[in-house]
Parts: sequence; C-alpha cells; structure tokens
Amino acid sequence: MSGTAPVWMSHGRRHVWRPYCQMKTASDPLPVARTQGCRIILEDGRTLVDGIASWWTACHGYNHPHIRQAIEGQLATAPHLMLGGLAHAPAYRLAARLAQALPGDLDHVFFAESGSVSVEIAMKMAIQYWINRGVRGRTRFLAFAGGYHGDTLATMTVCDPEEGMHSLFAGVVPSQHIAALPTDEASEAALERLLTEKGHEIAAILVEPRVQGAGGMLFHDDAVLRRLRKLADTHGTLLIFDEIFVGFGRTGELFACAGAGVTPDIVTLSKALTGGSLPLSAAIGNRRVFDAFWSDDPGAALMHGPTYMGNPLACAAANASLDLFEMGAWRGDVARIAQGLAEGLAPCRGAAGVVDVRVRGAIGVVEFVRPVDVAGLCRRFAEAGAWIRPMGKVVYLTPAFVASDAEIALLTRAVRSVVCG
Repeated sequence: MSGTAPVWMSHGRRHVWRPYCQMKTASDPLPVARTQGCRIILEDGRTLVDGIASWWTACHGYNHPHIRQAIEGQLATAPHLMLGGLAHAPAYRLAARLAQALPGDLDHVFFAESGSVSVEIAMKMAIQYWINRGVRGRTRFLAFAGGYHGDTLATMTVCDPEEGMHSLFAGVVPSQHIAALPTDEASEAALERLLTEKGHEIAAILVEPRVQGAGGMLFHDDAVLRRLRKLADTHGTLLIFDEIFVGFGRTGELFACAGAGVTPDIVTLSKALTGGSLPLSAAIGNRRVFDAFWSDDPGAALMHGPTYMGNPLACAAANASLDLFEMGAWRGDVARIAQGLAEGLAPCRGAAGVVDVRVRGAIGVVEFVRPVDVAGLCRRFAEAGAWIRPMGKVVYLTPAFVASDAEIALLTRAVRSVVCG
C-alpha cells in the first residue's frame, strides 16, 4: 500500500480479526474506496482489475444496476422478516425459480446465509433422512481427497484431511471417510469396496461436481459424477453436490449437475447466488429427501432455522441475478473468457515451478509444484494492476462474466509477468 493509511483503517486495524492470515506478521490489506464493474478502486487512487470476483461471488461484476435497483426497492418495503411463521414474496419467488432451474425434482429449498452453513444443513438433512425412515447408524459421510466444503466444524470433517488449514483440529472433530475420486475403473473399484464394507454407516456421498475449488482448483470429468450416482444408488445412500463454487455458470452451465446430466439428492448453493451483493445460501433437497420429513409427527421436522434465512434483501438480489442469467448473455461471455484464459495462460506452461495450466469455463489455473508465497504474489499482481489472491499451490483466475477482453488480457498478462518473469 502506498501513502498513509486512511483514518478508518488506522482506527480499526487493531480490532478487525482478518481471515486466512497471521496478523502479527502479515502486511496491511489494501484499503478499498469503491468498486465498479470488474474494478476495485483503492483509497490511494489505484485501480485493480479483480481476477477472482471476490471469491467467485460477483459473477455479474460489482454494482450491477439491475441488482442494485432490486435491493433498493426491497429495502423500502421490508429489509428483513423472520421466516418462522411469516412468508414474503422474494423468498417464495426465489424458491420456485430455483426449483424450476435445477434438474430433476430438486424442488425443496431451505435457505441459510453462508455456504458452510448450507453444507451443514445438507449433512443434517441426510442424517435425519435415515433417522426419520427408521434406519439407525447412518451418521457418517463419504467425501473426497482434494475437496473443500467450508471452515465450520462439521464441514471441516468432510474436507481433505491433508488440507493444511484444518490440520490443527484433527481429533477434535469426528472423522469421515475420505477417498479418491472414482476417475477410472481402479478407483471406482476401490470406492465400491469401501461402500460395500462401510455403506451401512454412510448417510451420504458429498462431492464438488466438475471442479474441487478451494482444495486446489482440481478438475474432473462428468464420468466421475455418473459413477458416483451409480454407486450411491447401488448402495442406497444419498448423493450431495456442493455447487457453492461451480453453481451459476462458472463451468459454462448454469449448474454443473445439469450440465453433467447427473441429479443429486441434495444440492448446496451460495457464492454467486446473489451476484456477490448479499449473503445467502440454500440446501435444496429432492422429493425423496423432503418426503422423509413430511409427517404428522412433529419430531420428524427439520429443526433448523438460521435467523437471516430467506432474508428479503438477499432474496431480492438473487431474483435479480437470476433475471440476468435468464437473459442468457453470460453463456457467450463464459465461452469468450475461457478462450481468453486459455490463450493468455498458455505461456506459463514450462515456467519454473509450474506443473500444470488448465482452464474450464471461467476458471483459469496455474499450478505449482509447491505452495506459493501468497502475500508476495498478491503484492506483485497489484503492482501489475490486478487483484489476484493465490491459494496453496495455485494461482487462479475466476473473473466476473462481464470482464472485457482487455480486462482478461490484463489479468493473464499479470500472471505471465509474475510466473514467467
């Protein structure tokens, strides 16, 4: 950061607990004055092209007028209402639209505020599904190496145990079954053996479809998802897709499950659900799951209710975001961005320390042989006019779908200059 920190930052610095960093040794974050489109305008006047859309949320860019208008209109009507005992149009309209947009009979929408919580709700749904059906002992989950599902206690148990952020909590939270994705016949056979031996205790299989995001931006093809659906059906377990990262167009389809032709029993959504404007998430179950809770017995209900679930402002923003998706321009934009990322990142192949360069939809990845210096690279990318925050062993780009060709070129040029320079 150049110049003197703004007053608000100087006063608040010692009170804000920052994410994912050792604050004693970390350099100051970059103070932001405002955002617009794909740009972050800093307090010192510099402008950065955002290469990661604020952790993949701002898919339509910042300050989109249609989303802003919807939020402003809802703010004047009812900014918040508890969903316990009350109903409001934004949530009910959004639930119906999500059910229509998702494949199969994923018709029953349970709202929450964050992605991690929606995964916990999905896990809770899966366990109680078996309890309500009179089946005891199905309380564990099968998840996959390279996976990431959140930082809350339950979601940490279904992340890759080798993932460094959560290693401190080994033994504190219950262990789950973590296996290799069934990418070929051998790994499918190994998973078949695990399910044959342990299937009686597994409530659900949990996977990020197509791309394992924060665990390393690892890609797999749709055949993996077809194998998982087959294995879940064979062994009578539920299948959960965590689409918090890939949902809403990131891989080129509105939902990865629809593009893959594989319908899970439960899907979780968040991130781009509101176009990056307000927190909102959902765990959406199919009729089979929902029917296990539909009962004359009060004890069969899902006793869960986040305070801000179905927040009207957030639901209004999500409905506006869906309007933009229904217009369809994003499909061409994602294809255009994919081409720009592929061409712009290709020269990184063969650079020192680089082991892979890959692109899928609006996701571009440069993978290194070992973890990178996140803070150092962030600083160098900012000097090149880009906001890019690596993680683990990867430098990645997940720009807004409205990013121009010139902005994509700036982002890939920044990566090349740092990686290949």
